[in-house]
Amino acid sequence: MKNVVLLGSTGSIGTSTLKVVEDLPDRLRLIGLAAGSNLELLLEQARKHSPAAVSLQDPAKAAAAREALGPGTEVQSGEAGLIRLATLPEADIVLIAIVGTAGLQPALAAIRAGKDIAIASKEILVMAGETVMSEARRHGVNVLAVDSEHSAIFQCLDGKPSSSVRSLWLTASGGPFRRLPKADFDAITVEQALKHPSWVMGRKITIDSATLFNKGLEMIEARWLFDVEMPRVRVVVHPQSVVHSMVEFVDGSIIAQLSTPDMCLPIQYALLYPERVSSDRVQTNLARLGRLEFEEPDEDRFPSLALARRAGEVGGTLPAVLNAANEVAVEAFCARQISFPGISRMVARTMDRHEVVAQPTLDQIVAADAWARAESRRTGAA
Repeated sequence: MKNVVLLGSTGSIGTSTLKVVEDLPDRLRLIGLAAGSNLELLLEQARKHSPAAVSLQDPAKAAAAREALGPGTEVQSGEAGLIRLATLPEADIVLIAIVGTAGLQPALAAIRAGKDIAIASKEILVMAGETVMSEARRHGVNVLAVDSEHSAIFQCLDGKPSSSVRSLWLTASGGPFRRLPKADFDAITVEQALKHPSWVMGRKITIDSATLFNKGLEMIEARWLFDVEMPRVRVVVHPQSVVHSMVEFVDGSIIAQLSTPDMCLPIQYALLYPERVSSDRVQTNLARLGRLEFEEPDEDRFPSLALARRAGEVGGTLPAVLNAANEVAVEAFCARQISFPGISRMVARTMDRHEVVAQPTLDQIVAADAWARAESRRTGAA
């Protein structure tokens, strides 16, 4: 039995995690649940799973949860609440599925408390990959991937050293605009960008998948997770989303992980690692699929990939700036303040104006994140 703390229980990854836990009641137990603002769903989850502690971002909603759940459940709030849950003494693994950068401090707190962490919030490693991975090595804990692409690479590597790798191949669906001419990009609406061809996800990650910023962030995440330099991290478009990623070894062999798209599979693998446990949730019929297609990504129409590669190669505080500027740009696009191509333009301008700190402290990374948000909002779509 593994005791699981789930930070971000009401989002798409969180609700999928609950399905996995419910599938395997003799193997997994939820002892902590944290949500942002969805009080009603958190209460429903808490009543079903009886965690020892819960947390909400808003103290007023936390007070309402405290009244609703009674004295048998510890109720926390804010960043302090996330850190409290991440360091619960009885926790074995902390799954972090908080959108954006709010998961960084809880991730570090969990690592320092000796907990394995499973990361669905790629911003954690984009912002502070070197810090997170060095802390994990220092404290002897596992950092496990929940993204389907990074889970695939982890499974394909199977403990092989990075020196045996020629390239890590991250697959991308190509998003809803894979075939759309660049001349039509200015007319893309928010509603169109939110229609992902393969996955059902939250708003931010769905927009990131449409711009391919999601894949760019995953490139930086893979660089740190697997100790591979950026030139060895590659992207290929695969519209069927069945090959989740591949590892090309130095001898020319390519090993891939395949399955029909379902986030329950990588979540289960992370929570139960190193074991594999039977599940009927994911069924893959290759004959019915018929064929698998691959193509080069078009970096002229999707400049996010080049921006991410630049941030990953320069390093320092630039990945944090890329990530923060993209978050602001996505917010602006969803508020209909900038166009779809304006997302990449806003990120590029912010990166160009940043003075990179080469080997930043955590405080300098957080400061760069704050600077990038303010700078992006100040310059807007200019």
